[in-house]
Amino acid sequence: MVPVAEGASADIFSGVLTYNNLGTGGMFGGILIGLLISELYIKLSTIKQLQINLGNQVPPAVAKSFNVLIPVMLSLAIFAIIATLISMTGTDLISIIKNFIQTPLKNIGTSLWGTVILYTLGNLLWLFGIHQSVIYSSILEPLLIINIQENIAAYAAGEAIPNIINVSQVTSFGLLGGSGSTICLLIATFLIGKNAATRNVAKLSAVPGLFNINEPVLFGYPIVYNISMAIPFLVVPVVGIIISYFATALGWMNPCVTLVPWTTPVLLSGFLATAGDWRAVIVQAVVLVLGVLIYMPFVKVNDRVMERQAAQAEEEDDDSVFDLD
Repeated sequence: MVPVAEGASADIFSGVLTYNNLGTGGMFGGILIGLLISELYIKLSTIKQLQINLGNQVPPAVAKSFNVLIPVMLSLAIFAIIATLISMTGTDLISIIKNFIQTPLKNIGTSLWGTVILYTLGNLLWLFGIHQSVIYSSILEPLLIINIQENIAAYAAGEAIPNIINVSQVTSFGLLGGSGSTICLLIATFLIGKNAATRNVAKLSAVPGLFNINEPVLFGYPIVYNISMAIPFLVVPVVGIIISYFATALGWMNPCVTLVPWTTPVLLSGFLATAGDWRAVIVQAVVLVLGVLIYMPFVKVNDRVMERQAAQAEEEDDDSVFDLD
């Protein structure tokens, strides 16, 4: 801070930089504006009249940088004009997005059933080999992060915690071992699994699964394109989210008030997310046991399917050996 000389006057400026829009409250608006201005830039870049032709003697890399110069300037200018016009009304673009888009979407998307639906749709993509972040990270997670930040601020101020549903609650109780709560699948496989291939995959996936990394399970067990595993893969995370929600609403455990990394192991994550509430560990343990019980019958079904596929493959090999044609 620059000191003011004695006897000199200091000018105070306001409205130059709105700090309220630099936190999680402005995150959704920032994402939306970033997407819109990127689309505008792409459209303007395709207009040949806006491209600067420097001739064939100029290196291609330099020519391309000049081709995008006018589209970039126009994109920034258009949004700057829009922001200036809106500021003349006493508000700003981020606040408009927050009040008319972000807040209603957050109230719907981070409600119990909104979260369950969006999170289930994200996990559904995994069954087709598509990463669930297409829905979760782009639609649901930004809203859940806003909720946990509001909880952190309320907890620090000693106020009532406003949000049961937040990113730590979803990851701690709906992400046991990764998407689909596949640590429950690993335990169920160790307990009753008969197929040698899936048991070997489970052994290799056990350590990563403790830290919620489950790509070996998704593609090795597999979960992807495996109809036998579809139901528990979608149902178990929903069970965890719903149980933790009502356990919090009924006062059986504290709300999540800390942002816990998604790689935090099960049981420890619940304890840390609730700022040291041992009851959250019990709730996580209940969810874990229920998840194992739900996966168990489907592990048996998957074993039978794999045995049948192996027998069919052997028959086809035998037929090919004796086929003289």
